[in-house]
Amino acid sequence: MLSFFKAYKKFAIVFGVISIIIIAIIYNTLNVYQPLPIYQPAMVSTELVDSTIQHQKKYHKIADFSLTNQNGKTITQNNYKNKIFVADFFFTTCQTICPIMTNHMVEIQKEIVNDPDVMLLSHSVTPEIDTVAQLKRYAEEKGVNDKKWNLVTGNKKEIYKLARKSYLAVKDNGDGGPFDMVHTENFMLIDKKRQIRGFYDGTNPKDIDRLLEDIRILKEEK
Repeated sequence: MLSFFKAYKKFAIVFGVISIIIIAIIYNTLNVYQPLPIYQPAMVSTELVDSTIQHQKKYHKIADFSLTNQNGKTITQNNYKNKIFVADFFFTTCQTICPIMTNHMVEIQKEIVNDPDVMLLSHSVTPEIDTVAQLKRYAEEKGVNDKKWNLVTGNKKEIYKLARKSYLAVKDNGDGGPFDMVHTENFMLIDKKRQIRGFYDGTNPKDIDRLLEDIRILKEEK
């Protein structure tokens, strides 16, 4: 009887070791690194894509831009060179979705404040109202870190073209004219090559958690 239990003990140990190895293999298989998609216009709902680029399947990037931030400084694509960044479109007098979006951007800022690879970029969609002085007041009120987060104003047509043809952020059509209005809750995650890697609902806390996780995934890319 004693010899039976000794033999069983050996079997149990061997079985336990094999089970641990199998579980580890399964775990590692299920947790293989999966890169984020690189969004092209053809991959996105046609509602969000300007008709002139709807069929584009590759090479889509955020276009060059030149806008002015809350400190009166000219901000271009060069300020975001080799940076991962989160972009959105807002206006300081908005009383609906924008305050929620801004609060979520503040949360993201807290998470990335010490990360030199990640920045934020918020475009005003009412540049005629959101002057440099207005943006500065808003930035101070919200606790914007100037080194991490630019609130930008500038030419309305340029901003609206960026929203529609670069960031693929807006569901409606328009020409950036006096009666045109962009209003979107979308946050876009942009990689170091100025490619779109994710879309998120800037009013949804769960999407903000997903965005932060996707930033971590993106930072693992070589």
